[in-house]
Amino acid sequence: MRDWPIRFWQSLSAVGLLLATLFFAASLTPSLVPRPFVLQGVLSGLSLAAGYGLGALAEWIWDSLQLRRPSGRLRRFLQIGAAVILAVVAATFLWKASEWQNSIRVLMDLPPVDSAHPTKVGLIALAVFALMIALARIFQIVFRLSSRALARFAPGPVAMLAGAAIATFLFWSIADGIFFHWALRAADASFKQLDALIEEDIPRPTDPNKTGSSASLIKWRGLGRQGRAFVATGPTQQDIGNFLQRDAMEPIRVYAGLNSAETPEERAQLALAELKRVGGFERSSLLVIVPTGTGWVDPAASNSVEYLHGGDIASIAVQYSYLTSWLSLLVEPDYGSETSRALFHAVYDYWTKLPKDTRPKLYLHGLSLGALNSELSVELLEVVGDPFQGALWSGPPFPSPLWGSVTRRRVPDSPSWLPRFGNGSVVRFTSQQNALNIPGANWGAMRIVYLQYASDAVTFFDPRSIYQAPSWMVGPRGPDVSPELRWYPVVTFLQLLLDLATATTTPIGHGHVYAPQHYIDAWIAVTDVQGWSTENIERLKVKLAKEMP
Repeated sequence: MRDWPIRFWQSLSAVGLLLATLFFAASLTPSLVPRPFVLQGVLSGLSLAAGYGLGALAEWIWDSLQLRRPSGRLRRFLQIGAAVILAVVAATFLWKASEWQNSIRVLMDLPPVDSAHPTKVGLIALAVFALMIALARIFQIVFRLSSRALARFAPGPVAMLAGAAIATFLFWSIADGIFFHWALRAADASFKQLDALIEEDIPRPTDPNKTGSSASLIKWRGLGRQGRAFVATGPTQQDIGNFLQRDAMEPIRVYAGLNSAETPEERAQLALAELKRVGGFERSSLLVIVPTGTGWVDPAASNSVEYLHGGDIASIAVQYSYLTSWLSLLVEPDYGSETSRALFHAVYDYWTKLPKDTRPKLYLHGLSLGALNSELSVELLEVVGDPFQGALWSGPPFPSPLWGSVTRRRVPDSPSWLPRFGNGSVVRFTSQQNALNIPGANWGAMRIVYLQYASDAVTFFDPRSIYQAPSWMVGPRGPDVSPELRWYPVVTFLQLLLDLATATTTPIGHGHVYAPQHYIDAWIAVTDVQGWSTENIERLKVKLAKEMP
């Protein structure tokens, strides 16, 4: 028993250790989002395991082909050499890790870090690596036992395939039982309780023209937590009038929560009836909003457009989930698109029956998963005869079909993080710096704008980064993407996967946290705002930026 560490060391793959070293080193390089040392340690541990697994697989294939292997003495020499290389490379890259992280932080106006905590990162990485190796060894034991048992009744290759299938099934069943049933049920119950929570600091509206009031068709409790926040906050008529120094209107906000009605269609029709009740179709502009997975509507978007239109605007939204966007997409991937389609068609069908010269201009908006579902809410061929006026989709997730199609078909010399499409008459893209005023381009009847940051992994995660560099890494980098970022097979995929999970931890104006000043430029373009001086636009940007938490 005393010599088990030696036997364990000798059992490790020399090729696996060498490749694990390279993967570990690459994991310390920057990606899109700054990483604290705990997350860096987890990422590095997973990279170690991935590199070791690939190296061990290569060695297994070598043995399966019965190719000659190094002798025992040479093998031990290679293992020792791998250990030395591991120590030198790990130390060098750990030493540079803080410099690499600061190359992102400075672009996001974050204070630099003095240390990347190399000891803590290394220990966490080793712990994660050890856990992954233990799981792999358990899988290997199950595979071997199953194969040997089946070898009594079936040929060797068949027994091995069946053994692998059995081991995979057992591991997947355990993971499915723990994660998809226990963990997701716990998350579902937690988010459901949070959604039902009545906040004391958000009083029920007394104005009968407000959704959730005693005169409303939608009960206050039925709005849900995010719906109550949406209808009870935002700029008032007085706020807007004081800023503009002229008369303004009270913006209209209508919201139907999950508990307002049984089905998406019923909730959409209820929201439409409420919109009619409060006079939403009598405003100059009407905005159909698809919330994020939790039902949240970004105040940076809604507040800015209401100021720009002097309050002469109505907004309508319907909740489709109370889970966070990634959980909602995982658990109920079609529910958001069903709800957004039901809402759009309810509003659009009524809107098209109104006289064209008196009805409001119709716009769409969504952030994150809301942008994806807003995209999916309408087929452009369905509205070509009587089109809505435009859409602003911010932080579109990477699976968004229209966004992906337009990005792939962009003008060749434009970067994929800020594409130019066609002649710019229908679709334009913008980022932190306003890129919507394209020389020589004229808007058509419909205006679609994508607001996206180059550092947003929700938009720029690419599953193919496991084997090829993402297109946004080719050519000039975005303004908040580190010049030190490089592509490494497998490792970049893991880095971007972590960036995807932490995209909302960045400062506002970077990652997946969109700033009101950037919405303002986008809304001016989409809704054709007139009568605003450059001075007042800048004043509004400063005001709303200060009001954001």
